[in-house]
Amino acid sequence: MKKILIINASARSLDSQSRKLTDYFIGYLKSIMINKTIIYRDLGNSEIPHISQQWIEADIKSDKERTSEEQDVLMLSDQYIKELHDADIIILATPMYNWSIPSTLKAYIDQIMRLNKIFTINTERGKQRYQGLLKEKNLVLILSRGSSGYEVGERNEYMNFQNTYLKFVFGIMGIQNLHEISINGTSKDPAELKIEMKKAEIQTQNLVDKLFYEKQ
Repeated sequence: MKKILIINASARSLDSQSRKLTDYFIGYLKSIMINKTIIYRDLGNSEIPHISQQWIEADIKSDKERTSEEQDVLMLSDQYIKELHDADIIILATPMYNWSIPSTLKAYIDQIMRLNKIFTINTERGKQRYQGLLKEKNLVLILSRGSSGYEVGERNEYMNFQNTYLKFVFGIMGIQNLHEISINGTSKDPAELKIEMKKAEIQTQNLVDKLFYEKQ
């Protein structure tokens, strides 16, 4: 049975294009796949705590050294990390805010980027310094942007700190099987946006078929 983790980062509950495409993804998936477990993690409508002095002090200690208060401080982080380890496929849907990612998603990443939990450090010379612990997983990035021209080779590529950052940081975590579906120009004329969404829906169908197809 496949375990799927759905992470939504948009602050919008309504009219969010990344959420709409995620809903389409799930709906199409349910139509072709029976044996699955889906876990939802909504960052956009949750208060994701920033790391603090107490959090840092707790994190650098071993499990046995932590007090009960320090264990409580890391409880949410531990839950996030368990969800990632348990998942076979991670669906991360996020808009571009100010050319990057929402602050809630950044806070979430800070909560999960923990040594010996998500990655280790390789001290051997000539070897890749960081070794990710999230192995043999697929990550699907569902991205929305108000404008267009942010893809490789396009005019706004140099301003794109959204998917470039996410690919890098999840790569550090060990995820190499990465797939991307983008909706560009969400602030455009509704007719143009409808065309963009239709293209993204076709991409979604093709990707779901590739990752999840089961003979009924």
